[in-house]
Order: sequence, then structure tokens, then C-alpha cells
Amino acid sequence: MYAPFFMPKNRHIGRFAPSPTGPLHFGSLIAATASYLNIRQYKNSLWLLRIEDLDRQRSLERCTKTIINQLEAYGFRWDKEIFYQSQRTKAYQEAFDRLSDFIYPCSCTRKILQAAQLSSTQRFSYIYPGTCRNKPTTQDLNNCSFRIRANSYEHCFTDQIQGKFCQNLASDVGDFILKRADNSFTYQLAVVVDDAFQGVNQVTRGADLLDNTPRQLYLQNLLGFTPPDYAHFPVIISNDGKKLSKQNQSPEVNSNDKRATLIKALTFLGQSPPDVSEFAHLDDLWTFAIQNWNQNKIPKVLSQVLPQVL
Repeated sequence: MYAPFFMPKNRHIGRFAPSPTGPLHFGSLIAATASYLNIRQYKNSLWLLRIEDLDRQRSLERCTKTIINQLEAYGFRWDKEIFYQSQRTKAYQEAFDRLSDFIYPCSCTRKILQAAQLSSTQRFSYIYPGTCRNKPTTQDLNNCSFRIRANSYEHCFTDQIQGKFCQNLASDVGDFILKRADNSFTYQLAVVVDDAFQGVNQVTRGADLLDNTPRQLYLQNLLGFTPPDYAHFPVIISNDGKKLSKQNQSPEVNSNDKRATLIKALTFLGQSPPDVSEFAHLDDLWTFAIQNWNQNKIPKVLSQVLPQVL
């Protein structure tokens, strides 16, 4: 079950993993572009499309179809069949069972957690106060989520864009949830299991996920998985500091002048593409982008504003 699905041999394997809670916006296009080019610069590489549809309440089938159509229209070409997290429950449960020595049930309500968050002054997010960590396991497990005990080890890694990053899970995050009370698995566990299963060894994603990485390194270590290399590019923020996202109701990516929109994405990523008039077809632009891609040019910041991106 845990052998890499594609059995990579000296192959660069990356993925783009959108959540189908709305159509792609410009920030999503940048994420797809960065992950695509970071892989396509290598011969014999694989770029995979994974649909992160674990959130049953927010995931919409029509959004999945829209995202796939948008990616195809912009010239993205993925290898292998599309991978759906909603079909992977058995694999997540097996990994969850393997971690049983480190997991405990938690009956904390949303109200308790919100109160902890409001009182927090921590760097990353609120720290789970450990309310249920040492409770007896006689509570009603049907109404519990399940947390993994965070250790106090300093988890450090060198990001290919942002440089060295360290986080102490115990003091900076606290015990985090792997399985919710509705029996759905969280992103942290699912992404670790799927990256290992698909043989992903290069993860390129937005810097808003940078502080998730130590948690994933922790799970990878406990499960005996080899961690991929990580590269976190800056996310787009508006002039008022808000990130472009579906949650913030960012508009759908431009479906008309795709070449001009893609050039804006490349420019945001620090590349230096010529004027759109230099490219007669979208395929010509992709050929240029792949041949001239330079990850070292990506700005080494967590976020930046790009005026008039839409």
C-alpha cells in the first residue's frame, strides 16, 4: 500500500493539487504555473493533477470540472490519470492506524478552540492548549476528533526559495488534528500519504503553506516516508493585504487573453518573458517558459502585491 505508485527512478515528480471549492483564480494559476515549470524543466519528468476533495461540505463536482477545463484551456498537460483524494479513505485510515501510539481523542468544541485562538499571541496560529491530551479514553469517541501529539523537536528544512525554516511543533503549533469528528481526514495526513504513494519528490506551492511543512515532515518521519524537496513561492496579496483566494471571493481567472494572463503569472514569479506579441500561440509561450524557467529568480518573500493582475 505504501510503495510509490509510479516507482520513480531518478525522475522528477511534482503535482498541482487544487481544492474544488470554486474555479481557479489568478493565484491558483500562479500555483499551477510554478509547479508545472519546476517539473517540466527536467526531461522524463511527471506532473500530476490531484483533486483535494476531502472537504465534503465545500467540494463541488461542478467546480472540479471547471478547474480541469480551465487547466486544459491554459495548456497544462498532466501525466497519469487525475487523482482524487475522496477515493483514498482506506489509505488514510491505514496510515492513521499506524500512528495510533501517538494519537488521542479530543472532545473540544469549536467554542473552546476559538477562545484559545483569540487569546493567542503566537507566531503561527493558536496553539492547542492540550485540554484532552491526558484525559482517560472513556469519552464518547463518536463525537471526538483525533489529534497527534506534537513533539518539542525543532523541525528544520531548507526551502528551495525561502531558505532555512524551523518550527517547534509543541511550542509553535501544539497537537494537531488528523481525523475530524465526522470521520473525515485532514489535509496534513492526506497530503503526506498521497505524496508518498505517488512518488512526489518536488513540492512547489504557495508560501501560505510554508508553516504546514514541519507538521508534514513530522508525519513523514513517523510513517517512514522520504520527504520531498519543497519550494514555496510568494502568494499574491491585494493592496489591503488580503490573499487572493476562493475564501476571499477572488474572481475567476481570465478566460479570454490566456497568453497575456500567463505572462503576468510568469512576471510575478520573477521570470522575464517577452511581450505577448512575440508568441503567436499559447504553445509557443509554454515552450519559451519551460526552456527559460529559472527558480532562482522567484522573489524570496512570503507575499507580494501585483497590481492589475486581472
